[in-house]
Amino acid sequence: MDNSSNFDEISEPSYQPSPSSLDQNDQSTVETPVYSTMSGDSFMLGRTYSETSAFSDPIDDNSYSSEPSPSHWPVTKSGAQNQAMFGRLEMKQQKQVVDDKLDDQESVDLELETMKERFSKLLLGEDMSGSGKGVCTAVTISNAITNLYATVFGQNLRLEPLKPEKKSMWKREMDCLLSVCDYIVEFIPKSQNLRDGTALEVMESRPRSDIYINLPALTKLDAMLIEVLDSFQDREFWYAEQGSMSSNSTRSGSFRRVVIQRKEEKWWVPVPCVPQDGLSEKSRKHLQHKRDCAYQIHKAAMAINSSILTEMEIPHSYMASLPKSGRASLGDTIYRYLCTADGFSPDHLLDCLNLASEHEALELADRVEASMYTWRRKACLSHSKSSWDMVKDLMSDIDRTDKNHVLAERAETLLFCLKQRYPELSQTSLDTCKIQYNRDVGQATLESYSRVLEGLAFNIVAWIEDVLFVDNSVRTQDQ
Repeated sequence: MDNSSNFDEISEPSYQPSPSSLDQNDQSTVETPVYSTMSGDSFMLGRTYSETSAFSDPIDDNSYSSEPSPSHWPVTKSGAQNQAMFGRLEMKQQKQVVDDKLDDQESVDLELETMKERFSKLLLGEDMSGSGKGVCTAVTISNAITNLYATVFGQNLRLEPLKPEKKSMWKREMDCLLSVCDYIVEFIPKSQNLRDGTALEVMESRPRSDIYINLPALTKLDAMLIEVLDSFQDREFWYAEQGSMSSNSTRSGSFRRVVIQRKEEKWWVPVPCVPQDGLSEKSRKHLQHKRDCAYQIHKAAMAINSSILTEMEIPHSYMASLPKSGRASLGDTIYRYLCTADGFSPDHLLDCLNLASEHEALELADRVEASMYTWRRKACLSHSKSSWDMVKDLMSDIDRTDKNHVLAERAETLLFCLKQRYPELSQTSLDTCKIQYNRDVGQATLESYSRVLEGLAFNIVAWIEDVLFVDNSVRTQDQ
């Protein structure tokens, strides 16, 4: 039997050689296995044999030694460490993947719960008792858009981009609230030709005309306003909170008094600050350009909002609360000026009234609007003979000279000029009443969307003007 076969027999797992079973002078091994109690040295020797046979090349009997080979220990230990290290890395990677999946799932669950809450409030009409005493769907959507605007932009009182989470929230939830308009449709006739050439007229559905025209315009205005805010990522001015007089936050305290004197009633608005030398020409032109853009957006949003409010039905409760006389609503001074035969000028009348605050302007707007509808109602009642006679009278030139009709037209002109002079004017009593009693979901969505965009555009214009005002003050002081 050769040496290799003898070595294989010795290397069996159940066989452990003892030092006495090997003859160092003879090259052969004893074939009869000897079982004895092994010492610590023989145990180490046997383990060394098995490990070296797995990691080293086949050896002959001349290379065999009773001492373990040190060259094989580092290889064996390093391989075990590498396997353990790879195992730990794999476990960490798997744990990281699991954690990421859990975070994503929690985020999805949170958004889903939010959507469930909004949907539930919409169905309940904001009546958590479930007794059916909540407001209608139109008012619920209008309130939801208004509250979302307050949540996203309520704390944003500076010319700076929206935070990513706020911007994502605004886009996501507005898309959800506006999606109801996708299902408000009207049917229009459409010509369709058959295969045999026969022309048929069929009815085709499309978004209702007011939604079809105004909603794409409003979404465009929305994107433009977000773009205006994003353009102030890198700016030369900064803001100091009201009441902070530290030199690090203001660098110059002289212009602070100018802004405070200009807007004492808005103490919560942060004070804009500019360098001591003022803004650069490039920054000033950029501010002026964005102010003009925001002003045009404000005008467009205000026009859409006014048109939607005009289309809304006047509630019966408002008509019932109108005064019997338009003169009693306006007062003798304004009434006599409206009755002037020639040379009526609403701008001159507003200059003579010398309104001191927005509150006085809103009070005048309510009185003018109430008197306007009072005279219109009287003009209609005076021609209530028959339907055909009323149409003929209303279309005739004689009706244009009717006193009630003339006064109603002049009151409408005065109200329009008043709103133009005070663009930040709050809603009148009639507008509030229309929104409260409106039942048209499409009109409610368009009105609230245009109203919040109008307010955001006006705020941006005011913030830019504040910065330009401070810059002009600093430059004037330097001169």
